[in-house]
Amino acid sequence: MDSITIRQAAYYHPERVVHNDFYLNHFNNLGKDIERFLQVMGRERRYIADGEEDNAFTMGLKAAQKALLAAGLTGEDMDMIVFASQTPEYTYPTNALLLHHRLQGKHRTITMDSNANCAGMVTAVEQTSRYMQSNSNVQYALVVGCDHSSIHCNPDDEITYPNFGDAAAAVILERSTEGYGFIDSLYYIDSEGSGNIMFPACGLSNIYDGNSTPEQIRIRWTPFDGTVCVDAAINDIKELLTRNGLTHNDISAFCLSQFSLKNIELIQTGLTAPQEKFIYVGDEFGYTGTSSPFIAFQKGVEDGRIKKGDYVFFWSVGAGWQIPTMLFRY
Repeated sequence: MDSITIRQAAYYHPERVVHNDFYLNHFNNLGKDIERFLQVMGRERRYIADGEEDNAFTMGLKAAQKALLAAGLTGEDMDMIVFASQTPEYTYPTNALLLHHRLQGKHRTITMDSNANCAGMVTAVEQTSRYMQSNSNVQYALVVGCDHSSIHCNPDDEITYPNFGDAAAAVILERSTEGYGFIDSLYYIDSEGSGNIMFPACGLSNIYDGNSTPEQIRIRWTPFDGTVCVDAAINDIKELLTRNGLTHNDISAFCLSQFSLKNIELIQTGLTAPQEKFIYVGDEFGYTGTSSPFIAFQKGVEDGRIKKGDYVFFWSVGAGWQIPTMLFRY
């Protein structure tokens, strides 16, 4: 069987940088102290889309263009285009179709949007890899992930408003005979908390009824124990290691959801793996949702922590909970 490898990855972020001081002052004026929260989440700064030049689609387009340029490929080379987002700029036409148009893709291209919330891009890369294994006609696939979350946060909500940043990531998957690439994956689902995070909070059917306030249209985030996903992450990573004859010593990098620095530290402790293998970019980018594991991955490639032939884990968690874990050999 051919291998499905990562040919190239790239990310894009807006130019505007917002530091913690802005949010500390903002919530101090509301009588709320969020300093400890920002420390636990690991935030220092984040990139915020200005709403005129950048949105979920345009940021994804720019990340895709960067990846194609770096790979020496064009939109016409892509046999499949997948766009993952929980805050799509459009619900129809699909953002993948718009991406196909802007990249001047060919007629024989599979295009689709997907949504697994913050776990969306890990899920999309995993599902695309498995599809490519079963369809030999797909040589190249472009997977783009982008959330434009900042605009949908309630400015009075101390959990979402200071936590999110805006950014996109793109990955080009390639059919190869080199023996590296996608290895294995697991999903863990626990839907007991499926009502904790909702957007739009009032439901799409109610946004035009005239009774929904701006707060009810934005993200509703019911406080919960954010470490609830840690044990599932540790167990699934261990299971994938065991069934593929590996140990954590064989893994060069863990590219995990950047939702919380504390969660990454707890997973690292539970695996008894060296801290330097866990790539953290949430201090620079804030929490970018679906793109965050792949921004961490590309940062690791750029600074030399991830090299060709290295084993890499991708892991993320979507609201409710849907938790994919994926093992690649880069």
